[in-house]
Amino acid sequence: MLEKKSVSVTLEHVTKRFKNVKGKKDVIAVNEANLVIEPGELVTLLGPSGCGKTTTLRMIAGFELPTEGKIFIGNEEVTMMPPNKRDTATMFQSYGLFPHMTVYDNVAYGLKLRKIPADQIKEKVNETLGMVGLADYGDRAPSKLSGGQQQRVALARSLIVTPSVLLLDEPLSNLDALLREQMRIEIRKIQKDLGITAVYVTHDRVEAMSLSDRVVVMKDGFIRQIGPPSVIYEEPNSRFVAGFVGKATFFPVKILRKDAEKWICELGGKEAVVSHAGDNVEVGMEAVLMARPESLRVVEPGTGHIEGKVRMNVYLGNSLESFINTSFGEVLVQVDDPHAKKIYAEGSDVSIDFAPDRVRLLNKDET
Repeated sequence: MLEKKSVSVTLEHVTKRFKNVKGKKDVIAVNEANLVIEPGELVTLLGPSGCGKTTTLRMIAGFELPTEGKIFIGNEEVTMMPPNKRDTATMFQSYGLFPHMTVYDNVAYGLKLRKIPADQIKEKVNETLGMVGLADYGDRAPSKLSGGQQQRVALARSLIVTPSVLLLDEPLSNLDALLREQMRIEIRKIQKDLGITAVYVTHDRVEAMSLSDRVVVMKDGFIRQIGPPSVIYEEPNSRFVAGFVGKATFFPVKILRKDAEKWICELGGKEAVVSHAGDNVEVGMEAVLMARPESLRVVEPGTGHIEGKVRMNVYLGNSLESFINTSFGEVLVQVDDPHAKKIYAEGSDVSIDFAPDRVRLLNKDET
């Protein structure tokens, strides 16, 4: 078994500023990032293109140097240390396999650079190829492999040097949907089996939610929220985070009062009770009520909070998506186990309801 190494990764007030050569304002790719990744943890940096996630990963790897701040791997500061002096391995989106080398030689490459004896290299290569399900592929050329197999070779090459930290930069983006799903599971399993600390970059929320111990959501160079996938999904602290990690509808409301732990709001001329709220939400303010499709339910006209008409039903087997036209725009309601529920036909007048603890109030200005 490959040696297990678990160390922390710490970013303290890390900023990366790129100088603009045309005399315009500098571009701040990462702004005052503070993050502690625990030993053995898999943390995903999630966000849209240009949010700073890849730049953050490259600074941990040493391919970019911070303009300000400090980076630690374990207790050692590595802020200005070159990549080859850091105990990290990076797996890139392009895989970067050497086409003139066999699978075996690609995986062995890092060990040969370290002058490891040939018998030890053979043992470790065979062990690592077996770990990624390629035990019988050592003598093949990368061009003879499928995309998923090439991805496994790249993973094996990164793991064989037993890094303290494994860095993965959108490694699944070149694969089809089924392979992505399979490889997410494989990466998670191998990472946990080895106990290795890992940082994973993606713009795919499904990857982030299914892989991670914690998710770091970024936008415009800032870290917007950090938490386990369930917290990021169920307790977002802004409209941006709520909308980026899953489908959501935002209803404008006015917060009337707070009774005990319940917020009383006005929604479309009716009072609505809400149990949960994000930061900077206060009585008397205009806010938004965030609702996930599965937190809403379709009921008889006049009995819910929002009136509407069913525009379209989409049957998905274990669930049904009902698109409902309302005065707030089109609202998506997910009906789980549709065989056991009443399904309102397209064109039906309906009402939309929700339980107080299944929705969340957010400050409308914090996007």
